[in-house]
Amino acid sequence: MALDEKGPRPSETTWDDRDVPRSRLYDDIYFSGDDGLAESRAVFLAGCGLPEAWRGRPAFRVAELGFGAGLNIAALLCEWRRTREPGARLSIFSVEAHPLSAAEAGRALGRWPEIGAAAALLASRWPGQARGFHRLDLPEFAATLDVAIMPATQALAAWSGPADAWFLDGFSPARNPRMWDGELLELVARRSAPGARAASFTVAGQVRRDLAATGFSVERRPGFGAKRQRLEAIFPGRADPSKAPPSVAIVGAGIAGASLARAFGERGALVTVFDTAGRGAGASGGAAALISPRLDAGLGPAAELFAQAARRAAGLCGAVSGGVIARGALQLETGPKDAGRFEAIARSDLFEPGAMRRLTAMEVGQCLGEAAPAGLSIAGAVVAAPEPVLAAWLEAVTPGRVGSVEPSGHGRWRLVGESGESLIEADVVCLAAGMACAELTAGVPLSPVRGQASESAVGPWPMATVFGGYVIPARQGLVFGATHDRDDTAAGVRPADQARNLETVAQTLPVLAERLRRSPATARAAIRATTRDYLPIAGVAPGGRAGLFVLTGLGSRGFTLAPLLAEHVAALALGDPSPLPRALAALLDPDRFARRARRRLGEDAAPV
Repeated sequence: MALDEKGPRPSETTWDDRDVPRSRLYDDIYFSGDDGLAESRAVFLAGCGLPEAWRGRPAFRVAELGFGAGLNIAALLCEWRRTREPGARLSIFSVEAHPLSAAEAGRALGRWPEIGAAAALLASRWPGQARGFHRLDLPEFAATLDVAIMPATQALAAWSGPADAWFLDGFSPARNPRMWDGELLELVARRSAPGARAASFTVAGQVRRDLAATGFSVERRPGFGAKRQRLEAIFPGRADPSKAPPSVAIVGAGIAGASLARAFGERGALVTVFDTAGRGAGASGGAAALISPRLDAGLGPAAELFAQAARRAAGLCGAVSGGVIARGALQLETGPKDAGRFEAIARSDLFEPGAMRRLTAMEVGQCLGEAAPAGLSIAGAVVAAPEPVLAAWLEAVTPGRVGSVEPSGHGRWRLVGESGESLIEADVVCLAAGMACAELTAGVPLSPVRGQASESAVGPWPMATVFGGYVIPARQGLVFGATHDRDDTAAGVRPADQARNLETVAQTLPVLAERLRRSPATARAAIRATTRDYLPIAGVAPGGRAGLFVLTGLGSRGFTLAPLLAEHVAALALGDPSPLPRALAALLDPDRFARRARRRLGEDAAPV
């Protein structure tokens, strides 16, 4: 599936004479023309035993097949806000292969003023059309919504689950049988918590038989409106009430630590962050940070990871007052293969329609004000302002150098200072201290990379530009560079590296380089942690030590990767569904290096 770079997909929706949306693909309506809201409440909320099922629960998880116009979710949000336990949080996962636009959703939901607040909020934060998981923050309703833009079977295979309630709301089995086949319903069962309940408008015999075959107890109930019957089902087991949020200790106050503090704090956890030098003192403390996807022509799992991470980071930084300096970026061609690579990327469905656009050399030159190579316009990129973002996500840092992490009994962990003193005991410890993570837990193979970036008061510059080096607008002037020296741990600024950065700019943008030569420049050097497979580390510490987590190896892309990966780590720690598809989470598993080593040893030991 590919997208034309010219713009959004044409609408797949028509409207009947009652102004009810209908799918062109399946020739079926999205909800009852009599009263869709009443149908949603009767079939799905009441059918799943809501709100009674979440009474006494500090957290509840709902999954839905068929996001559609968002009607079920809007009704759910209103009921949740009205009846939830104080401090409780709602996690929602929904699936949609053919998304409506925000305008279409607003039109569809506008007929019910009683859910107007939820409907307006959903429409204002509506997911895009790019393939993958899209996270919508709904703090006004103490909820988080993940929408998977992909076929339902693929989405449930990718989701970590589990759900306490299911809204089975695809188009009718006669018109969209793949939404109801045995393989998909088997995945529903595998992603169900003990005692989970499922509800649907359909009582088709094959659907009932397939659900029963997966373990659900299935019953027919009186239907809504013209439908004589509806379906309710219960998964075996007894619901296990969610535990209260744990205490969390985080080591490191850069973008990784700040992102973890935000992710855990949003979920009500008590968070303490330790750092010897304070907030943003290391690699995260520059004047500007570019958030942009990694442009892999293969468009495989790594490209999918960076696309989702960049989308999430841009949205979160954009929500911080003063968190974004500039929007958009240009990636310039630097080699003969770049034209074809950029063409493939521009047409990929990993990105929003029109978000990636090929530019000719003339168009790039007109944008930058000097002759330059052809390139790729990246509309979704943003230049983040590190200081306000870090301050918004991390209010306080406890000074102290952590010398070791030790189990303290009863499933808890203790941070120990360099002199052997106990700094804190916590239910969860997250290591987010760059290269120092390798000193605090075994099995985290990291390599240092020294980077020196230059800063100049020269400006303005129209757009973040990447070309092997980069030029990024800052609040006052430009940031350009940067050097990339492996296994170099000297953090001091070097005049020779200033010259290297200037020469890198001069090779592609000589007019700008001449302006930079005539203006004084300062510099900042930092050591970044990288891995040998060029992917970050995010998850349970190697060896499967419960309660100990690692987020590191972000390289020079901390502001792009950390916000989403921190939410993944927090989900693992709290038992929540991850915002990452399972295959992408596996790419980041801290234990992957040990598994590869064991496989190599097994091959070496095999008989010849």
